[in-house]
Amino acid sequence: MAQADATGTPKAAQGHEAGLTGSKQHRKHGRAATKRPRAKLDPKLVVAAMGPGLVTALAGADAGGVATYSTAGSLFGFAQLWTIPVMCFLLIVAQETAARMGCVTGKGFASLIREQYGVRLSALAMLALLISNTTVTLSEFAGIASALGLFGVPTVVSVPIAALAVWLIAMSGSYERIEKVLLMIACVFVTYIIAGFMIGPDWGDALYNTVVPHIQSGTRYISLLVASVGTVIAPWMLFLGTSNVVEKNAHAEDLPYQRVDVITGAVVASIISWFIILTTGSVLFPAGIAVASAEDAAVALAPLAGKYAEVLFGAGLTGASFLAACVLPGITASAICEAFGWERGSDRNWQEAPVYRGIITAVLVVSAVVVMIPNVNLFGIMMAAQVINGVLLPVLLYFMVGIANDKHVMGEYRNSRAWNAFTWATIIAVTILTIMMFVFQAIGY
Repeated sequence: MAQADATGTPKAAQGHEAGLTGSKQHRKHGRAATKRPRAKLDPKLVVAAMGPGLVTALAGADAGGVATYSTAGSLFGFAQLWTIPVMCFLLIVAQETAARMGCVTGKGFASLIREQYGVRLSALAMLALLISNTTVTLSEFAGIASALGLFGVPTVVSVPIAALAVWLIAMSGSYERIEKVLLMIACVFVTYIIAGFMIGPDWGDALYNTVVPHIQSGTRYISLLVASVGTVIAPWMLFLGTSNVVEKNAHAEDLPYQRVDVITGAVVASIISWFIILTTGSVLFPAGIAVASAEDAAVALAPLAGKYAEVLFGAGLTGASFLAACVLPGITASAICEAFGWERGSDRNWQEAPVYRGIITAVLVVSAVVVMIPNVNLFGIMMAAQVINGVLLPVLLYFMVGIANDKHVMGEYRNSRAWNAFTWATIIAVTILTIMMFVFQAIGY
């Protein structure tokens, strides 16, 4: 984040200077430093580096993700558990590349796109990101309303309070404080793991289905498979993965620590997704109960697995939606401001960064108001977001691999041949599955 460097390092980042070392000269020019010999990882520095990867991966396990995995479990039992390790690997590939670009260049993804591909393409990408992220934020508030509705809290109460809480967190003025709050919120995901142990699943069968693929030819199976990819890797996650390490002032020398963070985040998020399929596949699938949303799954679990299972699932949905709602407006504002050279950052006040704070406020207000409109077609809005994400993601992945493979930008830290192969395989897979998603939507599945 070159502009942030020009105006001063955030105080939160300064707190990590002792653990996250690097060359200021390198960050000014956005050039890769010379690769240094590998050293043993210091446990204290590993802990200091943790945060960006965890927040990014767990924010992806939002209301849409919970709904997707709940539906997969209720319809097909354990048959899609094998997809979790595959999705985990794809997430690691995408997020490691994003984090590496941020550490090596000191710039966010939006800035790198503008520099390498021009202002016009950057502006189009930012417009699509704004529309997409606003609709996804809207879906998070819908998830909050539905989850708290399970506990008798009306939408007119839950949504305004949630929106205000998110706004206060975003305006707190300290990246370090925001990260700690988000990580505390993420602790609620343990409820899905507890629910999984409570229902007493067939662990052997679950592990077998995790290791051995069980591919079915039905359109509903394939469409859920496509939705899973869209849930695991979303366009905004690429911006967040790069921006977070820059905000934390991580440098090229800190890459080993950031990789630990990225892998940890991907694995933890995948474990949570695995337990959601495990729970619904163990309880709802044998009973022949199909669900179409996360709140449906929570309600359906109550008579079969007990009231506590419903409470745990409802609490998990609330936390998942709230975490994503906290992340999306901020990364949207940060990417747009970075692309156009405007001041940004959680440490900037209204006078210093009016556009940044204005975009966050606007996204939250619009999302909260739309959710509270009676009889609004939320499903249609969320489908529109899926279409935008489906078009934007392969394009952004193409941008990402081009930047990560550029020796002038990344130096010795550019993609290896193996990593290029992995990245291109991810792009091809996402593109094919996205086309399939459009076909299924066109024919009504």
